[in-house]
Amino acid sequence: MTTDSPLSSAAPPTGELAVAQRGPVLWLTIQREERRNAMSHAVLAGLSQAISAAQGQRGIRAIVITGAGSKAFCAGADLQSAKAFTTDYSEPIGHLAQLLRVAQASCIPLVARVNGACMAGGFGLLSMCDLAVAARHAVFGLPEVKVGIFPAQVLSVLQHLIPRRVLNEMCLTGEPITAAQALAYNLVNYVQAEDEADVDVRLDWLLARLLDKSPAAIRRGRYTLKKIESMSFEESMSFTESQIALFTLTRDAKEGQKAFQEKRKPVWTGD
Repeated sequence: MTTDSPLSSAAPPTGELAVAQRGPVLWLTIQREERRNAMSHAVLAGLSQAISAAQGQRGIRAIVITGAGSKAFCAGADLQSAKAFTTDYSEPIGHLAQLLRVAQASCIPLVARVNGACMAGGFGLLSMCDLAVAARHAVFGLPEVKVGIFPAQVLSVLQHLIPRRVLNEMCLTGEPITAAQALAYNLVNYVQAEDEADVDVRLDWLLARLLDKSPAAIRRGRYTLKKIESMSFEESMSFTESQIALFTLTRDAKEGQKAFQEKRKPVWTGD
């Protein structure tokens, strides 16, 4: 059993985001339960800072993103704030956009633990993650049209995850979907089963399947997955055929093949 330990080098500037390392997993928890874990600018900056800082730490194998409590994962931008979407109109790069860029560049897998309502910008947090598990009671929505705006930046990471007709309906009507629908639309990998006490049962199971694999392969593999997302077939082939040779040069690759031949479990070094 592991205990939480603060990661000082990735600590956010305020107490609105809890940053703690549990063994090889970095947990980032939005601590604004009274505001349904809505994103403040400090939360967005803290998430970016923590994910960036984790990249240089080989001991971190996965990053879990979640919200405090059980009612909401993240309700999106805090509409009670006078500057919910920007702090400086002269600045071309917004906090959410910067976070999505940082997440895109991460070589550490990001896992969304959707413990409740996942709305608006919170949908962006979900979509920027590689894997996701959801509680049975979680709901998902893009309600921006109800307050006179439209889900914009979120679309950059969401549009390739969900069928276009479903995306259109969610954006244009603002109406939410259930966890079961999110699973059917491939927005999440797993939903808490009826016989599971809470979402962490499924999360722990998924993390265990990730953490016993080669760290080096996963690190380079996520880089490859993200690089080829927007490439044409020929561009993708040229890139990946040059990458495969590099995969085989790692110590993990040599250990994996040797362990297979010797019919034993590999001992990964992450190099």
